[in-house]
Amino acid sequence: MPNELASRLEPIVAEAVSTAGFDLDALEVQQAGRRRLVKVVVDSDDGVGLDEVAEVSRAVSAALDDNDHVLASAYTLEVTSPGLDRPLTLPRHWRRARFRLVRVTPREGDAFVGRVGHAGEKSARMLIGGELTDVGYASVAKAVVEIEFKQPPAEELKTLEEDASGMIRATGGEPAPTAPEEGQK
Repeated sequence: MPNELASRLEPIVAEAVSTAGFDLDALEVQQAGRRRLVKVVVDSDDGVGLDEVAEVSRAVSAALDDNDHVLASAYTLEVTSPGLDRPLTLPRHWRRARFRLVRVTPREGDAFVGRVGHAGEKSARMLIGGELTDVGYASVAKAVVEIEFKQPPAEELKTLEEDASGMIRATGGEPAPTAPEEGQK
């Protein structure tokens, strides 16, 4: 029943999240005693801060209250952003991991770690062992961001930026975002 309920709630929650300027990353509904727990995970290209989580929480709460016949019981709403351990499963996840180290477990072959560059609709360009390589999403069984405790090497970021600039000139597309400045996420 919670999965069926989540399916009925998804368009309501997705609209509220989208109107607030974010992407609905996941929606779960669980029974928690007499109440239901509605867990909403939101994301955006610029990340999600505490103020934005509060804004989205108010928008989703209002949408759920306006459609209280769907839940038909008391609920607790939890709005959060995805954790670093969230698998990269969609092209937008890969775009948001730009310049980060990612551990990739391919469907075939050995796992590897590389830094993400340009991410398109079917593949991401990665710097692996100093070599630029296209990694098709269909060939990936699992991919997660690796936690780094220091700034990425400047030469790796420069290589990825130059590669993306060359790809953009070749396709006539929009410029890619630049590397994060010192101290930025």
